[in-house]
Amino acid sequence: MSRKLLAMVSALVLGSGGVVFIAQGAFAGQEERAAPATATIDCPDVGDKLRTVPDGARQEVDRNLAQLDNQVADAYTRLSSGRADRNALLGGLKEERGRTIDAIGDAIAGAGARPQGLDGLSNCRMQQAEAEPAADRQAAAEGGAAAAAGQRSPARSDFVAIGTVRPNVRKPGVRQGASTGSFSVNCGRNENGHFNPDNVIVAPGVSNGAHHMHDYVGNRTTDAFSTNNSLAASGTTCTNGDQSTYYWPVLRLRDGRAERDAQAPGGGQDGNVGTILRPKQVTIEFKGSPVSKVTAMPRFLRIITGDAKAFTNGTANANASWSCTGFENRQLKDKYPLCPKGSDVVRTFNFQSCWDGRNIDSANHRTHVAFANRDGSCKPGFRAVPQLVQRIVYSVPPGSRFAVDSFPEQLHKPVTDHGDFINVMSEGLMGRAVRCINGGRACR
Repeated sequence: MSRKLLAMVSALVLGSGGVVFIAQGAFAGQEERAAPATATIDCPDVGDKLRTVPDGARQEVDRNLAQLDNQVADAYTRLSSGRADRNALLGGLKEERGRTIDAIGDAIAGAGARPQGLDGLSNCRMQQAEAEPAADRQAAAEGGAAAAAGQRSPARSDFVAIGTVRPNVRKPGVRQGASTGSFSVNCGRNENGHFNPDNVIVAPGVSNGAHHMHDYVGNRTTDAFSTNNSLAASGTTCTNGDQSTYYWPVLRLRDGRAERDAQAPGGGQDGNVGTILRPKQVTIEFKGSPVSKVTAMPRFLRIITGDAKAFTNGTANANASWSCTGFENRQLKDKYPLCPKGSDVVRTFNFQSCWDGRNIDSANHRTHVAFANRDGSCKPGFRAVPQLVQRIVYSVPPGSRFAVDSFPEQLHKPVTDHGDFINVMSEGLMGRAVRCINGGRACR
């Protein structure tokens, strides 16, 4: 295929039913060829396997879970340098993980019963993935933001032209007794530049616990060392006094330019490079249930939606939703959207809307909340709470490649997108939200 023709083609449909999508002009000058492969490291997610962690062991367990992430990130850096022997690398990683997993078991056993099922979680394997185009690697290196070897961009197959995607959004029918109102919160677009690579939910007390940069709105002081008391004492960017913490991985242009974190943890040191895109718009809205009234969330409830390790973990907990303005009836889970001229990139986070009625968190940060069933109802033992929906819009220059920040070994795959939330609304403000939603009113 000629370069001129390649630049004009928007999609090439293969006879097998697969589709290779090429943005018009986005990859001009690159001949069509078989995509090279790259390797990453796939390790069992120990944290996801934990169901009960006694309070007395939680700090030690969280510290060791973060250490497991450090070990995988370090191993991936050695792997991507091209100088490591793969068998030796996996063997050494297994030994490191084994000691750390034993320490997790010991910590839990010291405060309760030793958890079952941790044996065998130290083993990791190589996982193949399509490599980024060589031109993109070279551009990043020349920009100085990814001088270290192995800083990976998304592959060409990670992008799809949104116009070729069929509408796929389905909404459950509304029943009698539904809560049809909404409660919107204006917290800005992170104009104050609140960034850090921490994750106070998953890795409290650990700097760079996320290994990728987070964008924050709402609570002004959130970092790895935040506590319920410090969050409650903090100021907020929200105009109605909501002190809740809303955060998500930043989106970057893969433009080879050095951001301010080019040599810092969570940034260039962890393979997250390029210009950070400031959202054009951030919408935070709480919605009701199509089948029942909602009850108040407890203060300090923590919810994570999506899975930052979905590329290696699989899609069981993935919840990414990528689209373009004007096309939001078409949502993508494992592809980045290529938007037509005049359309912006959209990330939508639909959070879990069912709560167990008891816990503000759980050992794996998932089992205390749940998504509603297909008909909108909650499973037995869970109750409907206001559903947080975050919509983040970005103006991406036409033809530009972009990527979400990720753990190094997750290769910036779109399926790894995720959002985090800590409810720090006062009881009065949460009560107002519930009354608006249950009363069928749209409150702003």
